[in-house]
Amino acid sequence: MARWRKLGIIAGAGDLPCRLAAACAANCDPFFVVRLKGLADAALGAFPNEECGLAELGLIIRTLKNEACDAVVFAGVVRRPNFASLRPDWRGAALLPKLATAARRGDGAILAALVETFEGEGFIVVGAEEIASALAARAGALGRIVPGEADFADMKKAAMLVAALGPFDVGQGAVVAAGHVLAIEAAEGTDAMLDRCAALRESEDARLGVLLKRPKPGQELRIDLPTIGPETVRRAARAGLAGIAVEAGVSLVIDPEATASEADAHDLFVYGFVDAEVRGP
Repeated sequence: MARWRKLGIIAGAGDLPCRLAAACAANCDPFFVVRLKGLADAALGAFPNEECGLAELGLIIRTLKNEACDAVVFAGVVRRPNFASLRPDWRGAALLPKLATAARRGDGAILAALVETFEGEGFIVVGAEEIASALAARAGALGRIVPGEADFADMKKAAMLVAALGPFDVGQGAVVAAGHVLAIEAAEGTDAMLDRCAALRESEDARLGVLLKRPKPGQELRIDLPTIGPETVRRAARAGLAGIAVEAGVSLVIDPEATASEADAHDLFVYGFVDAEVRGP
């Protein structure tokens, strides 16, 4: 039984908002979608929705309240905006100085400020995995391929990297191959990081290295969980990696069946790890 009456989905880019809306519709759970202008997938127009600008916070809150939503979930990709180019309404303008200050501390601080704002307006802020539990990464191999000993060594180093960089609020991912750090995720996101790794590929035959994604230490887990999907697998394959690892229970896999099928087709592993498997010596 949900602890809310009606859910508001604040939708950025990517497949996740559509997945959540479809899950609500399939379960006959009341919901309403706020499509962020210029970001949200056009397919969300098939659901009850309204389009709002990224900085139109007053309109977003008013719309959700008019629709009797008492809970919100933030879903989809929203890249850090150029604050000078935003066109806020009065409520957004009041929040912008707080967000700009938070931005100096990193994206995590921006997200925490947004959560605080919506909770201050009386909304319950929930995580995507509460809406569609099937998307939560489970422990173990998702497809037929499992990581080997060398892969686990790379996973451990990558996991320690993400943990060590937590105070700098950098990113949720790293790529390590045979103990060598190939890339650390920054503002460009996972896809662009993997494209950088593809340029470093030395052999078209051997697969080597692991993309690992996990939440940053202290991250607000109701928003911006590490997410992978079929496209992540395709880019990892082009980069020549042996596999992908995500932290079980606190990561999302968009379309697990398609992701597993894509991994098997490219002879890659997709593995949900638990902290004990990657903890340092």
